[in-house]
Amino acid sequence: MIPKIKRTLTAILPVDKNRTGECNGCGDCCKLPFRCTFLKDTSDGKYACSIYKVRPPNCRKFPRSHSQWKTVKVNCGYRFPDIKITVEVP
Repeated sequence: MIPKIKRTLTAILPVDKNRTGECNGCGDCCKLPFRCTFLKDTSDGKYACSIYKVRPPNCRKFPRSHSQWKTVKVNCGYRFPDIKITVEVP
């Protein structure tokens, strides 16, 4: 439940500018940590939001960051570039 609350509270933050792609209807984001009551199965085996036009910001922006995307990256249509950390040695 804590991840869902955190996702809702951080929805006011902007979407990472490095995010690419688009929603492919996998529905994984709507199952975190439990299935959303507005998530409906479609005839082609994908999912659709029954309140898509009025969905809240935490749904509109997901995945907002690389860390959120890591929880759904297997099926999600969005992508974030790999994070490479470089350390300068003096």
